[in-house]
Amino acid sequence: MINFPVHTQTSAPVDSQPLLDKTQQAYGLIPSLHGVMAQSPQLLEAYQTLTNLFMNCSLSKEQRHVVWLTVAVSHQCHYCVPAHSQIASLDGIDAEMIRAIRSDQPIEDKKLEALREYTNSVVFNRGQVSVEESKTMIELGFTQQNLLDINLGIAHKVLSNYTNALANTPIDEPFLPFTDI
Repeated sequence: MINFPVHTQTSAPVDSQPLLDKTQQAYGLIPSLHGVMAQSPQLLEAYQTLTNLFMNCSLSKEQRHVVWLTVAVSHQCHYCVPAHSQIASLDGIDAEMIRAIRSDQPIEDKKLEALREYTNSVVFNRGQVSVEESKTMIELGFTQQNLLDINLGIAHKVLSNYTNALANTPIDEPFLPFTDI
């Protein structure tokens, strides 16, 4: 295994330091993921940019959490599954829905379940979803923009999930209670 450093604001490459300052201001801490990503200022900047873009996309807060957590579970990300479980919980997302997604079980809400299934299909089929799957989403009230924004959320999580797999990112203290729910 390659040991990746978890950078602080002072140990990070110079170009990453202002990005970590931004993280600190936004979250009150520097998550290990950001500390690892800081080794590549471009990766950290891309991740922060995608975070902002996805937070402001056409999907609702609840829908964004479904996408994030579904992708993390699909990728079996040891870091993002507990991280997004904790973040979703703090954001007021129903605990039963979080548990269902984590255990790859159906969500009670039909539209959110369709979103979970569609997101899984995009991930597992590497974007090659059927026309029928896309039409079903449209029939349920999702827009073409929503479908594209699901891709944005998946791309966002690919950056973090793949980084965590490569670096074996240590799980931050606030996320530890969500490792075994």
